[in-house]
Amino acid sequence: MPLHVSLVSADAEVWSGEASLVVAKTVEGEIGFMTGHEPVLAILAEGQVRITKDDGSKVVANAQDGFLSIESDVVTIVAGNAALVA
Repeated sequence: MPLHVSLVSADAEVWSGEASLVVAKTVEGEIGFMTGHEPVLAILAEGQVRITKDDGSKVVANAQDGFLSIESDVVTIVAGNAALVA
C-alpha cells in the first residue's frame, strides 16, 4: 500500500501522487516516511523534499517555511515556498 503524498506551496499544488518513500528536512533534522509510519507533525526547514515514487523514479523539490504531517499513510507537506527541481 503506497503513501498518498501532497506537496503544496502558498499559492499552488506542486506535486501529488503515490510514493513508497518521502524524505524531508525539518528543524530537528532529516526525516523519512514509509507506509505504516506513526503519525508525525513537524516544522519544515529550508531544504529538499525527496519523493520516491512506486516505480522507483524520484521527484525532488526545494521547500521552506511550512510544516509536514503524516497520518494513515497520507503525507501532507505545506510550504510557504516550494518548487520542483527534478
